[in-house]
Amino acid sequence: MRYRLSFSVGGLFAQEAIVAAPRYLQFRDWPAVRAAIDADNLLQSRTVASGRRLSRELVQRLAELTVEELELLLDATAAERGHLMWVAACRRYELVGEFAEEVIRERFLLLTPTLAPEHFESFVRAKSMWHEELSSLTESTLRKLRTTVFLMLREAGLLSDLGEILPCVLSPRVADEFEKRAPSDVRFFPTAAPVTGGRR
Repeated sequence: MRYRLSFSVGGLFAQEAIVAAPRYLQFRDWPAVRAAIDADNLLQSRTVASGRRLSRELVQRLAELTVEELELLLDATAAERGHLMWVAACRRYELVGEFAEEVIRERFLLLTPTLAPEHFESFVRAKSMWHEELSSLTESTLRKLRTTVFLMLREAGLLSDLGEILPCVLSPRVADEFEKRAPSDVRFFPTAAPVTGGRR
């Protein structure tokens, strides 16, 4: 399966999610949500084209969340919203999710809690042995993808400006939602909490 690599648009979209999530809970139709966002330029984009790119990306990520998670998103603290949107990105983009689990969480658990650009680039090079779409990336595209991932990590409160991986404490209600999956989406976070999941 090919990796999706369109995540170079925007960052975590935590603030934008507040615009789109209630409209989905009203319409229960993601195309209708996107049409409403585009029609009224609810993301306040400078151009029609950039607005459409942002709304498409936002809707695709939010569609990865369950109705319960979307409802929680509207009542969430800033930290909880960051954690929910990080999981949305990890679910939408397998490459991001694998980087979170195989590099970020692993380095945290091994007590080497720093993250540098070369860690992402070496991770992508290793994956390119099995994924042709990665081996054909230009240097500028690779930098753009890495910049976006690091931006999302900082916006989610998981990485400091100095490149330190920050321990994550998930709120019980957010952790409960992530534990409904098997394996649990707790695996995407720098935390020593065990990864179980599948609880309904």
